[in-house]
Amino acid sequence: MTQTPAECPSGPTDAVSDFRFLSLRFVSYFLFLTSYLVFQTRLSIPLLLVLLGAAPCPAQSPASKPFRDFRRHPTEYAGPGLSDPEPQDVKEVLLGYFGPSDPAHPEGGDLWRAAQMAIDEANRQGGYQGKPFRLAPAWSENPWAAGVAQMARIVFRDKPWAIVGGIDGPSTHLAEQVVVKARLTLVSPVSTDKTVNLVNIPWMFSLAPGDHLLAPVLADAIARRTGRKPLVLASAEDHDSRLFVTELSKRLTGHRLVPVRQFEFGSQDAPWAALADRALEAKPEAVIVVAAAQPSARLVGALRSRGFSGTIYGGPWMARRRFLGEAGAAAEGAILPLVCDPQALAPAFVRAFQTRYGVEPDYAAAQTYDAVRLLVAAIGRAGLNRARIRAAVHELAPWPEVTGTIAWDPAQSNTRPALLGTIRHGRVEPLAGEG
Repeated sequence: MTQTPAECPSGPTDAVSDFRFLSLRFVSYFLFLTSYLVFQTRLSIPLLLVLLGAAPCPAQSPASKPFRDFRRHPTEYAGPGLSDPEPQDVKEVLLGYFGPSDPAHPEGGDLWRAAQMAIDEANRQGGYQGKPFRLAPAWSENPWAAGVAQMARIVFRDKPWAIVGGIDGPSTHLAEQVVVKARLTLVSPVSTDKTVNLVNIPWMFSLAPGDHLLAPVLADAIARRTGRKPLVLASAEDHDSRLFVTELSKRLTGHRLVPVRQFEFGSQDAPWAALADRALEAKPEAVIVVAAAQPSARLVGALRSRGFSGTIYGGPWMARRRFLGEAGAAAEGAILPLVCDPQALAPAFVRAFQTRYGVEPDYAAAQTYDAVRLLVAAIGRAGLNRARIRAAVHELAPWPEVTGTIAWDPAQSNTRPALLGTIRHGRVEPLAGEG
């Protein structure tokens, strides 16, 4: 964080003090001169504004362009390490994993299961030149403190060859801060936060389509299906929900649609019945619920229990297994953007996951499986060299995987088109002819 002068550990030098003193003297003299010109010579105000550098400027374009758009300019790496020889004393090939390693974890358990399944399959196929792959997990329920500290410890002590993680936008940003210092490839399986890929870091890859691809699909569906009928938007206060709402609102504005009521709520122990009543006071034809899987399920359940029979729209997290399990019948008919087509997942992967764990994989599990397999393939192509592994991840695309084809845009975010989906009989499926 940039320090203010009051926060600096040492005071300014004498040269800096002199410069500040002279600057204040100059400003004082300039103000005195301009005052004299105004009151003694009746100088016109427009001419005075010119002297002050405050004359009116030509109107700028309302849609000003950014200085540099990283989605138009490839993120490249031209630093050291590409020619480093492969170490000869490696007994196992370590991949870092930033996420919960407990299979029963409500948010990250299925991701860990999928990652471990991919590792086991790679080892059955011989690993890397006979050396086994192994996941080195790091996590804490407070990722901003203990979690990122554990991640840094693994990166700089255990020295993995690449990282898979995190489990959402904030944890992915944290992992990104670590890998940029270590020059280490990070593949994010589930984060839809587009800003992760807009900081010009060549080590960052995102498998999930970003909010800028997902939200427009939902907004267009709202415009077609609900139009100008009363619409309420209820969203959680967390980082990912707010970013999705930002993209959604921009697209809705393009359709000249504005919710009659919009409010945020805390995702932990919220008064769900009261929130549902607040939404329904506006007598909406449709309600948009943007939150993670569990809070989405609870608010949707509260809306249905209050007798709401209109359309419910939601974020991509409604396709998580946790949402389907907790919302139950209340989820029926919900409309959402899909990170991937669940009906197009590779059948062999789905069967293997069901056989091993007794549940169907959702998109987050499938994306994590793909992330590990992509890194395994990159190591097989590049060898044990971090810079070359990063290049291989980039060069392997377009790469067919269980969720579909992985293809990078210049910012190294997956360009797979988002689909519109719905929930029927407790299962997520695409809406035919839409999206």
